[in-house]
Amino acid sequence: MRTCGVLLLITALAFAPALGHPTQASLPAATTAESMSCLWVKPADISSRNLFYGPGGAGLVPRPDVAYRFQDLDTTGHSGGYDVQDPQGRTWDVKIGDEAQSETVVSRILWAIGYHQPATYYVPRWRMIGGPTARPEPGRFRFESDHKKDGEWSWQENPFVGSVPYRGLVIANLLLNNWDLAAENNRIYRVKDASGRRATWFVVQDLGAALGKSRWPLGSRNVIEDFESQDLVMDFENGRVTFDFHSRHKELLKEITAADVVWTCRLMARLTDRQLHDAFRAAGYTRDVRERFVRKIKQKIRQGLALETRTGGAV
Repeated sequence: MRTCGVLLLITALAFAPALGHPTQASLPAATTAESMSCLWVKPADISSRNLFYGPGGAGLVPRPDVAYRFQDLDTTGHSGGYDVQDPQGRTWDVKIGDEAQSETVVSRILWAIGYHQPATYYVPRWRMIGGPTARPEPGRFRFESDHKKDGEWSWQENPFVGSVPYRGLVIANLLLNNWDLAAENNRIYRVKDASGRRATWFVVQDLGAALGKSRWPLGSRNVIEDFESQDLVMDFENGRVTFDFHSRHKELLKEITAADVVWTCRLMARLTDRQLHDAFRAAGYTRDVRERFVRKIKQKIRQGLALETRTGGAV
C-alpha cells in the first residue's frame, strides 16, 4: 500500500496552509489499482460476503452480557452517543437515535461492493457503567481500536475525483438516499491489513442520514415510506442522467454519466436477496420493513441497469 501512502502525503502537502487552498487539478490522480485501493478494492466475492456480520466478522460482535465503561459523551452531529470501552480494553464509538440502524445497513452494503468501512454492529440491548445512564438506547457500535484517524477528506478535492469508483461511491450513496455528503462525515484511516502492512483508507464514516428521503435543506432518516417515495433516476435525456435527489451537494452529480450508474448498479446487482435481508436483519429491522427496503433497493438497481438499454448498450 506504499502508493496509497504517497498519495496521502502529496494530498496533505497540497492542503498545507502555506500553499493556499488547492484546486482539483493540483491533486495527484489515483491511476492504478494499487493507488485506487485507498478508496475501493475490486471485490471478487460480492455474493459470498457476510452482510449479517459485516467487515468485522463474527469475532468482533459486541457482547450484550458485559458492561461497557463510559469514557466520553458525544454531542456532535444529529445523533448523540458515547465513547465506551469493553472489558477487553477495546474502544467503541456508540451512536444512538434514528441513525443507528440506517448507518449499520449502508455501511455493510458499501463494504460489500468494495468500499472500505469500519466494523460496525447494531446492539439493541447493552449496559454502561460510569456514564449518565446504565441502560442506554439501542446503538450502532463502531470499532475504534484497529485504526487511527488522520483528518477529513473532501468530495471535491481528493486523488480519486474523475475515476469511476469515486463516482460509483456517490451513486451508491444516492441509491441508498444518503443525502448528507459533507466532508465532515469523511475520514482518512491509517490501518494495518491482514498481513500487518500499513494501509490508508478513505472512508465515508458517518452514513446515518440515509434510507429516508432527500429534500432541501434536510432530508429524513430511516423512514421506509420516505425511502419508497423516491427513485434513483428521474430522466435520461441528451446523454445526461437526472437523479431523484433533492438535497445539498447536487454539484457532485454534474459529471456522473449513464455508464457510471450502470457500473455501480452492476456491482449492487451481484448482492443476493439473502445478503440484503441480512444487512437489515443485523440492524434490527422487522421482517415486513426489511422486505420493503429490499424491494425498493432492487427496484432502484433495475432503474440504473436500464440505462444501458436506453443508451443502446453504449455504456
